[in-house]
Amino acid sequence: MAVSGHLVLRKEEFFARPGQAVAVADRYPQNVFAEHTHEFCELVLVWRGNGLHMLNDRPYRITRGDLFYIRAEDKHSYASVNDLVLQNIIYCPERLKLNLDWQNYLPGLNGSAWTPHWRIGSNGMTQTRQIITQLEHESRKDEPLANEMAELLFAQLVVSFKRYRYATDNLEATQSEALLDRLLSALAGSLNRPFSLDLFCSQEGCSERALRQQFRQQTGMTVNHYLRQLRICHAQYLLQHTDLMIGEVAMQCGFEDSNYFSVVFNREVGMTPGQWRHRSGVVA
Repeated sequence: MAVSGHLVLRKEEFFARPGQAVAVADRYPQNVFAEHTHEFCELVLVWRGNGLHMLNDRPYRITRGDLFYIRAEDKHSYASVNDLVLQNIIYCPERLKLNLDWQNYLPGLNGSAWTPHWRIGSNGMTQTRQIITQLEHESRKDEPLANEMAELLFAQLVVSFKRYRYATDNLEATQSEALLDRLLSALAGSLNRPFSLDLFCSQEGCSERALRQQFRQQTGMTVNHYLRQLRICHAQYLLQHTDLMIGEVAMQCGFEDSNYFSVVFNREVGMTPGQWRHRSGVVA
């Protein structure tokens, strides 16, 4: 439902029963979706493909393993999607009855510290997929104790997310994870410096060709395209939220030549860095 031009997703449209605390909304695939807020909170876990996730005006290039904690008041949207498969686990905090310290496991809940963007490696995704499947099954039942069972599974899920999640660029946290997880973290940690896939593969003792193929199969992008998108998203954030000169932004996003940075930025975003900053209301 739209209120004064603002799209708000309502509880009654997504929860099967009054008083239901938790549900699962599949997006197979997730299409382009206009900016909106909710009457509920949600967790977003990406299984495959890629897309541009705008969260409170900040761009995130998302792909397999990305995890977001979205508060009801947060505004977000999806654009530039490519075979993007994700699941939304939606919940109403005021309906939760289980005696659990929920805000310890759900960043941003009840004013707790909020870091919205995390990653889950292959091991964690395997574990949580089973829980989400059970949760989805229970949340669709219309029988006694279905709500209680769903809430118990939700508690297990949020604790599992806390166990397995790590910062997007924390390469050390991925040492026991699959090769693709380590590559994704290595890329996120190299926004302001050159990245050599050849060197990465040499250190990991793996085939560069096989890794490139696996990366494209799971994300829908080449390694170079993904890294370029990460850098452009970071540049958009710096242009909007800092007063750094455009040349300084270019350097912090891994571009030694500011003119080349402007060309790439214009090609990817559809406007120059200066136009983006002006549109965002920031004057350098």
